[in-house]
Amino acid sequence: MLADAPAQQTRKPSWSLLLAKYREPSAVRSWFEIAVTAIPFVGLWALAAIAVLNGHWWGLVFTIPAAGLLVRLFILQHDCGHGTLFAQRGLNDWTGRILGVFTLTPYDYWRRTHAVHHASAGNLDRRGIGDVDTLTVREYQALSRFGRVRYRLYRHPVVMFGLGPAWLFLCQYRLPIGLMRAGAQPWVSTIATNLAIAVPVAAMIWLVGLVPFLVVQVPITLMAATAGVWLFYVQHQFEETHWSEEDEWSFQHAALHGSSHYDLPPVLRWFTGNIGIHHVHHLAAKIPFYRLPEVLRDHPELRDMGRITLLESLKCVRLVLWDEKARRLVSFRDARALAPA
Repeated sequence: MLADAPAQQTRKPSWSLLLAKYREPSAVRSWFEIAVTAIPFVGLWALAAIAVLNGHWWGLVFTIPAAGLLVRLFILQHDCGHGTLFAQRGLNDWTGRILGVFTLTPYDYWRRTHAVHHASAGNLDRRGIGDVDTLTVREYQALSRFGRVRYRLYRHPVVMFGLGPAWLFLCQYRLPIGLMRAGAQPWVSTIATNLAIAVPVAAMIWLVGLVPFLVVQVPITLMAATAGVWLFYVQHQFEETHWSEEDEWSFQHAALHGSSHYDLPPVLRWFTGNIGIHHVHHLAAKIPFYRLPEVLRDHPELRDMGRITLLESLKCVRLVLWDEKARRLVSFRDARALAPA
């Protein structure tokens, strides 16, 4: 099977050449995708705020689809970072920066760390920037008791999908964490985004009041942040993912086998901007998100590669360590069984 083939066998066909024809964006389609995401988001936010102002707390139900649309706005920003939403780089960048105000994500800083992620995903020797911290079984077993407790806390679902997303989008993105000494651009990006966020926040607080603003905005932000972190987690933290050391690492093999095909129901696929077709995205990041389904249609051999369903993805939470011998992710319980007597 192709999924079991070694890296040297998956270099043919050259997917970068086969998928080049899908890279061309449509300006009309891209503007349409922005409109059908941003306008309903603003409308739902306003409906929720008006309902709360009038004492109709049931209006908070509007925050649920609004959070889904905020995830989709992040996908649009993500495509801008890859230069795929529009043909012009400047248009991508400024659209991404504006969207970053909605998503609380400094565009230029995020784009730089995300580029590192794409260039090193699945490489055991280049972990640490733009990915979920993942230790090997051997590394975990070599930790002190305190180190193991700290890693266990980091990988606990309450932290990973609760406290972690809140910290990431509300606190960590307020400073260029990880790129503090990487020059002026990360600092300019984060500070400018912070200042730009302050303007609409102040305006909305002035219009609706502090409490209604927080009651509406906080759940939208937290739900969207959790969903975004969950998506990123499942895209790489599944049992049959791929990790290898530098001398064995191959970009194409890592893209195909280190990223999942998260086969979501159609509605969730729309809200998440097809990002579940993640193995194709890593294989050819210049393909606009709305053209990714075309790739699966024309190349059905990619459909079952790394495929996990919504139900199957729930089991990924327990997979926390890379077993270098079995070449798969395992649980803490599995790691205990592997520990020397």
